[in-house]
Formats: sequence, C-alpha cells, structure tokens
Amino acid sequence: MKYTGFLKEHSNVIMWVLKSLDCSVLLITALVAKGVATDIWTLDIHYTIALVIAVLASFTIYPFFSIYRAWRGSTKMEELRSIFLGWSCLFAVLALLAVLTKSSEIYSRLWFGSWYISGFVTIVLGRFAVRKVLSLIREKGFNTRQVVIIGVSELGQRVAHTIQRENWTGLNVEGFFDDQAPGNESENSELPLLGCIESCPDYVKDNKIEQVWICLPLSREKEMRKLFASLDDTVVDLRFVPDIFGFQLLNHSVSEIAGIPVIDLSSSPMEGVHRLVKAVEDRVLSAIILVLISPLLLVIYLAIRSTSKGPAIFKQRRYGISGEEIKVYKFRSMTVQDDGVEVKQASKGDFRITPIGAFLRRTSLDELPQFFNVLQGRMSIVGPRPHAVAHNEQYRTLIGGYMKRHLVKPGITGWAQVNGWRGETDTLNKMEKRVEYDLYYIENWSLWFDLKIILLTVFKGFVHKNAY
Repeated sequence: MKYTGFLKEHSNVIMWVLKSLDCSVLLITALVAKGVATDIWTLDIHYTIALVIAVLASFTIYPFFSIYRAWRGSTKMEELRSIFLGWSCLFAVLALLAVLTKSSEIYSRLWFGSWYISGFVTIVLGRFAVRKVLSLIREKGFNTRQVVIIGVSELGQRVAHTIQRENWTGLNVEGFFDDQAPGNESENSELPLLGCIESCPDYVKDNKIEQVWICLPLSREKEMRKLFASLDDTVVDLRFVPDIFGFQLLNHSVSEIAGIPVIDLSSSPMEGVHRLVKAVEDRVLSAIILVLISPLLLVIYLAIRSTSKGPAIFKQRRYGISGEEIKVYKFRSMTVQDDGVEVKQASKGDFRITPIGAFLRRTSLDELPQFFNVLQGRMSIVGPRPHAVAHNEQYRTLIGGYMKRHLVKPGITGWAQVNGWRGETDTLNKMEKRVEYDLYYIENWSLWFDLKIILLTVFKGFVHKNAY
C-alpha cells in the first residue's frame, strides 16, 4: 500500500518540526560558540536575551525568504540561497539591534561570528539531510503525486522521460492524453495513451490525479482553453510546459513586469540583487588583490621597460557587457601592438613575443593589470574572457549564441579557462567549446560558482600548455 499523500496531509506538523529544529540549531550553536569564544559553556542574561530575540525574529524573517516552503523539484542551490539570505538577514537584524541599543560591546565578536558560521553550516546540513530523507521516501513510492500529460509530441515525451527518471521528485506519470485514436501509443514511450483530450477531466476526477502537465504547442490554443474550462470544477494543479527547448536559451525564467507574467528566454543574470552582489565581490576582491600584488606589478613593469622598446602597458579594444567597446589593460608581451581590423592570435614560437613576454604569457601574469579594469567597472574577476574586436566580428556569425557572452561583464578568468579552453583558437571547434563553457557559466552563475572558479584559477589556471 502506498500512502501517496501522507506528507501532504501532515504538512503543518512537518513545518513545526522544521521550526523546532531551527530553534534548536540557534540554541545549540549559540552555546557551542559561547564555549569556543569565551571558554564558558553557559549563557548569562545578556546572551540569553540575544538568543530569545533571534528565535522570535526567525519566525518572521524565515517565512519572508520562503525557507519553509515545499522544495519538491527545486535544486539544492535554490534552497541554499534562501537559507543563506534568511540566516544572514537574521544576524544582520541582531547586529543592528545591538548597535541601536548601544549593547554591542557586551557581546564577544568571536562568539557572534562563530555563532553565525556554525549555525549556518548546521542548518544547511540539517535541511539537506531532510531533503535526502524525503527523496528516499518518494523513491520508495510514498508521498507521490499522480500526473498526466496532455500531448504526445516530442516535448511531451521529453517531459515524461525526465519526470520518470528523476523519481526523487515524487511525481508519477500515468500516461498521455491527445486527440489521436486511443491505442496509438507512442513508439518512443512505455506510457499509454489514455484517451483524447476531452476525456481527460473525467479521468482526473475518477483517478484522483493531482497534476496535469500541458505540453501542447501554442498553435493549439483553442484546445487548451477548452481543457482549462473543463477542469474548472477540479482542484488539480495545471502546469504548462512551453515548447522552447528548440531555442538556444540563456538564463530563461518566469518574471513579472508591471503585473504581466513574462517568460524570459534570454536575459542577463546580473539584475537586481545579483548585480549588487557581483559588483561588491569584484570591487572588494580586486582591491585586496591589487594591494597584495603591487610589488609584483612594479617588478614586471620595470622588466618590460628595460628589455624592449615601447610602453609596459598594452591597451586593446574589446567588447564588454551589452557589446559596448572597452579598453582592456595587459602587460605588453609582444614587439607589436595589433588592434586593427585584423588581429593575428599568438601561436607557438611566435617571433613577435619578447623573451620576458613569453614568460608573462605562459604564467598569465600579463593579465594582472586587468584588475584595474575591474575596479573601473569595465570587467569582472570571473566571466567570459574578452576577445579582440576583430575576433568578435569574425566569430559572431560563425557560432550560434556567441554574442550572448556579452550579457555579463568579461572576466580575467572564467569557467572555460579553468577547464583548459584557453590560448590560441586555431580551429572553429576550439572557439565553440570556449563559448559553450562561457554560456554554461552565465546560465549557472552564483557567488559560490565565482569563488570556485577563483580557487581553481589559483591552483591550476595560471600556467597551461596552451598559453603562449
């Protein structure tokens, strides 16, 4: 026997269990942090007041960030983002209250920092453990949702296959409805054709179907309208899957503008709070890095000026965000400074490369002045590498989606570079792979992804066999 709706029926109980666990995390981590910071494993009146305020505030702040919503079908990164924002907001409120009440000196800063870090790690591990348990429960057939799909097209087949494969979602597809003769099951699916679209409402009512996924092209609007009307007297969840898989999409999502729902097929991920996070990340890290490497910059500058004629800094025109032209700084590594209609890429044994330039290019030290570009706001530390204007004009017509790289600022390092796609692109395939990795980065951008790429660059991104 499968208790398909067990968790749904007891959702309120589960929610309060989660809230109790979150309160326990606040209490336990506050005690542990107090012991670590002060070697006193009890909370006096001041620390107890702070803990009580934190617990009470969490009941208001956490729901605001949707921490207690159902995460079925959502990614771990989406849940992690909500937890991080909610947890950080809670501690920001505590810090603000301490400042406003002039009581900040009472509390140990080490305690507050340890509490924040240990609590965040604990709550994340706890939530992921809960997610794993629920996934196992759904894989065993408990807490499932019965689903039917409208449309046996290629899109419908793809949706059904994906749902059946990802059984952790707890969705069970019973079959298809479409205006084909019953019995003409798709040759590409093991799922049956349950009938024509008109018969779907009766089937939904008789078999306790909870979700209907509509996978019809927009050209069949009349059929969809008729289906909506016939399902009006049911409580079934209706989900529409637009047939957009054939498009080359980037950062596609559903948004709302002036109250109008909009499907974003291709847009920049650097909007709103994301743009602010990226800007703070770039400015803070680049300022710190420039201070640390300033002696190295001076040594390289003097070495270039003393070994070859010409300026130490080479400025080249490249495209930035939105395809706007910018000037990118590099340490000069060649005897020429090509920046015209045609720019020949550096190749192995290139006679134009100076002796010191060969070392700089091999170690990527010639890119260091671009941290000044980051401070200027023209570039980011992490992003698609900017290509010379001449190369942009060459490849934008050869590679589909090439110009989508400019939905974000170009970077000093990127996902393509740490995966080995750097250096000379003497074949179209090499540039296609670089673009593929760049678009993957844009589609999956997050602060954590940036930090991962920065760490990978430190350990394996400076020296590469293709850098010459």
